[in-house]
Amino acid sequence: MEDYPELRPAKVETTEQPETAPKNTFSELVSEAIKTLLLALVLYFAISAVTDRVRVENISMQPTLYEGELLVVYKLAYQFGEPHRGDIIVFHHNTEPPEDYIKRVIGLPGDTVTIQSGQVTINDQVINEPYLASVPAYDGSWQVPQDMLFVLGDNRNRSSDSHVWGFVPQESVVGRAVVIYWPLNSIRILSHDDIVQAAP
Repeated sequence: MEDYPELRPAKVETTEQPETAPKNTFSELVSEAIKTLLLALVLYFAISAVTDRVRVENISMQPTLYEGELLVVYKLAYQFGEPHRGDIIVFHHNTEPPEDYIKRVIGLPGDTVTIQSGQVTINDQVINEPYLASVPAYDGSWQVPQDMLFVLGDNRNRSSDSHVWGFVPQESVVGRAVVIYWPLNSIRILSHDDIVQAAP
């Protein structure tokens, strides 16, 4: 019987790379955490530049706003435009110490606002205010100066506003209230309520 040479395994060339040491995952995690933190800070300051958060502190704007609700205020609302009748605004009031008030714009510069027998008129035009729970129990007439606003609370008989202490300088306005975000069951967008003329 013929003898065959002993078979030896052939050497096989491969393209596999030698194992490398594991990456430094800790330094990567730290780097990602720093990036995330920086992004969060940029977003925070960007949002803070255009919005503010305000808490409703009393009942003067019921039934539209309730005590304890938290609002988002758009601070650039009047950088590119003027206030409108019906806007809900936040402004710095000259109390001691200074406080932020929340009221509704009723009269604009040049308007004559008259309240008589529970009815509000602007420039002798009766207005319709569907957001009111009760009509005002006081009378008066006010001529709104230039660069000023006449504001009232929606809870007309439980509000300290322009019928008590006068007009709001437009430069004191922080912005327009746009969203209620707390409590969760009260989340809603505050739509602009045009003060519609009820009679010619």
